[in-house]
Amino acid sequence: MKKVILLIFALFVTTTAFSQGVLNLLGRSQDFFKLLEDQKYTDAYGYLDSTFQAKVPEEDLKKLWTQISEKLGKIETLDVISSKTQGEFFVVTMEGKFTNDDQNFLLAFNKAEKIVGFFLQPKSTAATYVLPAYADTTLCKETEINVKTPGHTLVGMLTVPKKLSSYPVVVLVHGSGPADMDETVGPNKPLKDIALGLASKGIASIRYVKRTMIYAGEFGKAFTVKEEVMDDALAAIALAKTLPAVNKKQIYLLGHSLGGMIAPRIATLAPDLNGIIMLAAPARKFTDLLVEQNKYMFGLSKDTSAAGKKTLDTVIKELEVTRITKLGTMKADSVLLGLPASYWVDINVNDQVAAAKKLAKQRIFVGQGGNDFQVSTTDYNLWNTAIGKKKGAMVKLYPELNHLLSPQTEKGSMEQYRTPVSVSDVLITDIATWIKAKP
Repeated sequence: MKKVILLIFALFVTTTAFSQGVLNLLGRSQDFFKLLEDQKYTDAYGYLDSTFQAKVPEEDLKKLWTQISEKLGKIETLDVISSKTQGEFFVVTMEGKFTNDDQNFLLAFNKAEKIVGFFLQPKSTAATYVLPAYADTTLCKETEINVKTPGHTLVGMLTVPKKLSSYPVVVLVHGSGPADMDETVGPNKPLKDIALGLASKGIASIRYVKRTMIYAGEFGKAFTVKEEVMDDALAAIALAKTLPAVNKKQIYLLGHSLGGMIAPRIATLAPDLNGIIMLAAPARKFTDLLVEQNKYMFGLSKDTSAAGKKTLDTVIKELEVTRITKLGTMKADSVLLGLPASYWVDINVNDQVAAAKKLAKQRIFVGQGGNDFQVSTTDYNLWNTAIGKKKGAMVKLYPELNHLLSPQTEKGSMEQYRTPVSVSDVLITDIATWIKAKP
C-alpha cells in the first residue's frame, strides 16, 4: 500500500517541514556555508560530528573549501532546495550559485544536528527551469531590492517594464512553507513566470524570499500567519508606495494558495491597495483541504484493502485535532501535525470569504485551476457564490490549470511538479487585462 501523505496545500510541503528540528537544520546548513565563506574554519568544523572529524581533519576541510572557492568563485546565493529523511539521518540539498559556476551540495545530519556527511552533488540531468515564451526579457528590467521589517531583511526583486515611465505594481505573496522569491518547485518558478509575464505587458511586480526560508530558526516556537506572511507582505506594499515610477493608485497584491487565502485579510490592513488577486486560494479551512487531499491521494493509490481504508480513517481522525479555534489549556507552542497550536487557532478563526465580501473599494480577481488537486473547484464554487456578482470582482475557472497554475491534461499528482511547465499565458493575460481595465 502506498503511504497516505499529509499535505499542506500550497506547495506540497509536508506539515513536518515546520517542525523545530527540521527548521533548525535548514538554518544550520546555511550557517555552515557562511562560516566557510568567511574563512571561519574552526567554527565550521564544530558543526561536524565527532566521527566525521576523526576521518576529516580541520585542515582538510579548509583545503576542500579553498579548492571549491578557487574553482567556483564567491557565493552569490545559497538556498535550501530540498530536505528529506533517510533512515536515521536528515539530508539537506543546497543549491549554490557562485561567480564562476553553479554547484549543489548535500549535507547529512544526525539526530544531534551534527553533520555526518558533506558532498558535492554531481551535475544533474534532471529537467531545469524554462523561460516562458511570453516573457520578453527585452521589455523587462530586474533590480534587487530588500523588504524590511524590524529584525528582518528579505532580498527581493523589482521587475519593471523598461519602456514605461509609470506603471501599476503587483506585490507577489507565496503559498505555505519555506520558499525562495520565485516560489521554486522542482524546475518550476510560478512567481518568476508571473513577474516576467506581467512586466512584458506593462505591469511591475515585487517578489521576495519568504521569511520561513531565511529566518527558519524563528519558526520552531509559537507563531501565526502574521509572522509567516502578513508582516512582510505589508512591508512590500509600503515599499511599493515609495517607488517613483509606480502609479500609486494602481497597487495590487497577488497571493498564491495560502497567500491568496490571506489576501483579503491583508487588504483590510492596507486600504490603499487598489485590488487583490487570489490564485488557487482556499475558501475553506486548512483541515478540510487536508482531508480532501488525503482522500484524493488514497484514491490514486488504488488500495482497496481493509487495512488501507483503516489507515486512511486513522489519518483523517488525526487531522481533526487541527480544527481548534481556541488554545484553552493548550500551550501556544504545542505542536499539532507539525505546526504550533497558535498557528492553527489563527488560521481557523480567519474567515477569508467574509473578509473578501466586506472589501468595499478594492477590486478582486479569483483564478482557480480545474486540474488542481491541492485546492479544488469546491473552493472556486464557494468564491463564485460569495463574490461572483460583487462589483469589481472577477471569478474565473481555468479547467486545465493545476496548483502551480500551469496547463495540464489531467489532475494528476505531485509528479507533474517535476516537469517544467510555465504559468498559463491565458491567466497572465487575464490578470493584466483586469488590472488595466477601468473599474
